[in-house]
Amino acid sequence: KVGWYNAVLQPAFHLPYPDDTLAFVVLSTPSMFDKALKPFVNKERLKIIRDPVDQCVSHHFSRVKEKFPDQKVDIIFDYEILPSRKPRFLAQTAAHVAGAAYYYQRKDVKLDPWGKKKIYGVCIHPKYGGWFAIRGLLLFPDVQVPFLEQSAPVDCVSTEEKRIELLEQFNFHWQDGRYRDIIEVKERYSEEQKAYFATPPAERFKLLGLTQEAQ
Repeated sequence: KVGWYNAVLQPAFHLPYPDDTLAFVVLSTPSMFDKALKPFVNKERLKIIRDPVDQCVSHHFSRVKEKFPDQKVDIIFDYEILPSRKPRFLAQTAAHVAGAAYYYQRKDVKLDPWGKKKIYGVCIHPKYGGWFAIRGLLLFPDVQVPFLEQSAPVDCVSTEEKRIELLEQFNFHWQDGRYRDIIEVKERYSEEQKAYFATPPAERFKLLGLTQEAQ
């Protein structure tokens, strides 16, 4: 429910819907690369592709919207920002309140070792660890769900030591991706997918077999 999200944030970040409005947080799993992105790129090969992942996600969100012709469906993507430069929604907070993934933050560590350093939080999924992404929100403004019960996210990094290790790795060594394996995972990105996301955006087209013209 939108109200769960608004309840934990300052008014500046609130979503402008009644508290009982139904919303879905959409995640992409490791298999998205092979099952969605590559087929999308092959199909759209002759059209202009600016950002393959964003356009692929947008395509699939639109397909979901088409399934509800009689409903108003609002879509917010994870990368959208307001004129104030604030994000349109805080993806990790949304995932946490929806019970999708646990958002580990500095406040989850009792004996804080970081002093004045800025420490960013990170979501961990009980099945995929850090090998997933939050892609957006699907909101149904005309669907009110007063009786929907909130499910807590799975606290899969439950020890103080592991939480410190997770936040250390995410904040100071995120490039090596070790934080993603803070727990035993069921599935992770393929080597091809890792290479894709490790490549600067402008050079990713070559990896997908797209020409300069397709850009």
